[in-house]
Amino acid sequence: MKPSSQIPLLVALLSLNLIPIAAALAQVSPKSLESLVIQEGGRKKPYLVFTEETLRSLSGKTALNMDGQKQDAMTVITGFWMSPDDSWKAKQLILVSNLPLRKHLSLEPARKLYSWNELTSNDALSKEITATAEIRRRDPRAKLVGLQKEASDVGMRMGLFESLLKGDDFKIIAPLSGSDWLTTAQLDPTEGKDIIDSVHSMRSAWTHLDPSRFDEAATSLLGLQKQVGGLPSDWKISLEVVYQKAHPFRWAWILYAAAGIVLLLSRNSWERRGYQLAWVLAGSGFLIQAAGLLSRVLIAGRPPVTNMYESVIWVAFGTILFALIFETIYRAGSFLLGAVPVAVASLILADSQPVILDHSIHPLTPVLRDNFWLSTHVLSITLSYAAFALSLGVAHVALAQIIAGRKPTAILYTYLYKTLQVGVLLLTTGTILGGVWANYSWGRFWDWDPKETWALTALLGYLFLLHGRISGLWGGFGLAVGSVIAFMSVLMAWYGVNFVLGAGLHSYGFGTGGFPLVATFVGCELLFVAIAFLKKQRLGSA
Repeated sequence: MKPSSQIPLLVALLSLNLIPIAAALAQVSPKSLESLVIQEGGRKKPYLVFTEETLRSLSGKTALNMDGQKQDAMTVITGFWMSPDDSWKAKQLILVSNLPLRKHLSLEPARKLYSWNELTSNDALSKEITATAEIRRRDPRAKLVGLQKEASDVGMRMGLFESLLKGDDFKIIAPLSGSDWLTTAQLDPTEGKDIIDSVHSMRSAWTHLDPSRFDEAATSLLGLQKQVGGLPSDWKISLEVVYQKAHPFRWAWILYAAAGIVLLLSRNSWERRGYQLAWVLAGSGFLIQAAGLLSRVLIAGRPPVTNMYESVIWVAFGTILFALIFETIYRAGSFLLGAVPVAVASLILADSQPVILDHSIHPLTPVLRDNFWLSTHVLSITLSYAAFALSLGVAHVALAQIIAGRKPTAILYTYLYKTLQVGVLLLTTGTILGGVWANYSWGRFWDWDPKETWALTALLGYLFLLHGRISGLWGGFGLAVGSVIAFMSVLMAWYGVNFVLGAGLHSYGFGTGGFPLVATFVGCELLFVAIAFLKKQRLGSA
């Protein structure tokens, strides 16, 4: 073949090779839609927040590996909106998190994500979902447990998938009357022509990989949405976008962990510079966490303690707060050393378990729509948990010294006693305020509701611990051991009532999941205490 005749062939081959590259370079980014307001779950939120919460509900993640590349939540969910075809039914998007359920359904145990086609063709799953639907039909308040509850969760995710594919969840237009927003399919074709045209233009640009036309149509849609009105304030939407991107609680635990490492490295001599650096790191993490909590308060318009995720974040914050206050007074180092592991573990748990601890900001249930009582009662109770968590940390410092063969100083036990006093004061105050609120809301001060009962049990347990110390029934070691064991009652009041018992009038806090994790923690704590006790016996007999 002559060289001149090879040129067209080479050009054709190069063109074919460049097509995927050009397509990748022209990939449409939905970033211009970040601030589009969408109504979901009774709340108006930025589109960025909606997509991340929706993908997390569907798959347990905010980014997925699809078509050979990692795609964020905005890209995946916008794909549903812009290109709602049957190809989505073959993609592995729907979470089946429970291993026993996967085995029961004969699904691949190693996988957690499955396609719509796989799940709809599974007869065992269909039977389980039908059975749970029948239970709900007979008694809407019936509590589902075990595989029934897990199957019901999968069914809800499948319902979410259907809703996304139909476009029912993309409610972007405030109606002239009523509270439910509208999708473009529900708009009057004449009155909403400009909005419908903008969305159609976005879809065309998305399909033809035209980023500039997509951004132009998205900008037009944002402007038209503002003309219709009914939106939250611009500052609130901008703040929520920044909050969603910043991940303040993640940065907080990283700084807390760094502070703990510095403290450990300078533990033997308490070098001045090491202690100061630990203060700076912990203080910086505290300020970042405070900024995150304040942002959440401004976005939601209420204290950040209405679900388990928020209470875990708040308890971590309170633990560091009390540690910094005590460190300011005593300059001991032991408070920070005890608080850092608790705060870091709490924030990592909150960040890494989105299926168990829902990050979403939800509207308040009617019983909680009183910011005065919510701020006084709930904040007092959760701050008492923070003080007890700090006492747990300080007790670990003392017991760890015993296990290491060293005798804790009397002052360390004094520090532990002071943290317990703060916790008891706050829990007593919160319990009394809860009774007053119950009388105001439900017409009775006390009714032995499971939450009330376990709050009282925890309070009596800590009072018993303090009085035993005052009366001389046990010394510092007994106080440390008691601090660890008594915290189990806090776990029961805080987690067990809501996630295990799931009964009582405090139904707004109920959830599921996490039991193996909590059970493992309790087992490790009891083992830790047992080891410390045996070591103490050996040290005492030596």
